[in-house]
Amino acid sequence: MTERILLIEDDKRLAEMVKSYLGEFGFSVTAAHSGGAGIALYRRESFDALILDLMLPDIDGLEVCRQIRADAQARILMLTARGDAMDRVVGLEMGADDYLAKPFEPRELLARLRAILRRAKGDHKSEVLRFGRLDIDAGARQVRLDGAPCTLTGYQFTLLLGLAQHAGRVMSREVLMDILKNERLEAFDRSIDVHISRIRAAIEDDPKKPRRVITVRGAGYVFAKAQE
Repeated sequence: MTERILLIEDDKRLAEMVKSYLGEFGFSVTAAHSGGAGIALYRRESFDALILDLMLPDIDGLEVCRQIRADAQARILMLTARGDAMDRVVGLEMGADDYLAKPFEPRELLARLRAILRRAKGDHKSEVLRFGRLDIDAGARQVRLDGAPCTLTGYQFTLLLGLAQHAGRVMSREVLMDILKNERLEAFDRSIDVHISRIRAAIEDDPKKPRRVITVRGAGYVFAKAQE
């Protein structure tokens, strides 16, 4: 089945280039040239993933990301000419699955898009990991606390699942980055910490005093085996 991509990009020349390039690899790309048009298209039609420019003429890309993320478990790859680390952190906090700064190589865009789609489909066996009141459904890629769904991006779900599958074991940032394959992160990159913070906000009773995903100073993170 052809995977449908919504591209929200105001640079029409770039949008046409991306649309043509991804089309060669079997993707069906629909382009919107403003934030408002992109939101309307997403709510009207079905898409497998979004490629979203951060700098748009009408609505800031971060606000577009927030609105779309509030509606559904969209897979979002954020594009921007702004390469500042803080922009990347804010984008991830808003719910983007990945971040690619302009100018970029089309091959890298393709690789990152395939990676988030692969995570969305789920390469894991159908299993439900249960830790007290917390359920992690690997097959459905869903997390529930006391039976209520927890909202996580695909990137965050993969990270949480990797931690849970190694419950009780301290996992360094390097190991976590290996779990998040095809991601070009470095050991000092704070995006891992940003995602851990978002995971805690979703699954901890008190994110400021985490009891499920615990920081081990100087070593990494550990997912608690014994939970209430």
